[in-house]
Amino acid sequence: MLLLYASGAIAQVEWKYAAKKIGDRLYELRVTALIDQPWKIYSQRTPEGGPLPTTIKFSSNPLIQIDGKMKELGDMKIYHEEVFGVDVYAYEEKVEFVQVIKLKNNAKTNIKGSIEYMACTSEQCLPPASFSFSVSLE
Repeated sequence: MLLLYASGAIAQVEWKYAAKKIGDRLYELRVTALIDQPWKIYSQRTPEGGPLPTTIKFSSNPLIQIDGKMKELGDMKIYHEEVFGVDVYAYEEKVEFVQVIKLKNNAKTNIKGSIEYMACTSEQCLPPASFSFSVSLE
């Protein structure tokens, strides 16, 4: 099977990210995965012993405070993965990971981080992929 990489993402999943100001020094970061059929990616809640969950980590920045837990918005499906012997939580087509971020002062800065995920079909999985991102907070 031929693997295609573009912008740090495998061809089966396209990642987009943007920040929107939602209040005084408050931003909502949206990291969106657009997933080609018949592929799926896994929730952050995927149980231990299962496939690699999607993980979004933020680089340390003294100007930023992460506010609350990251939310997942999408049509989450539960599958029993025989190969792993566990029920897993996965998304097809699209999922948005949403994190509220608070600036500690009015300075302009970027939020940087990394995404690690695994794309699978009912018949195969690709090796885990990861890449870095940076989004301006102004």
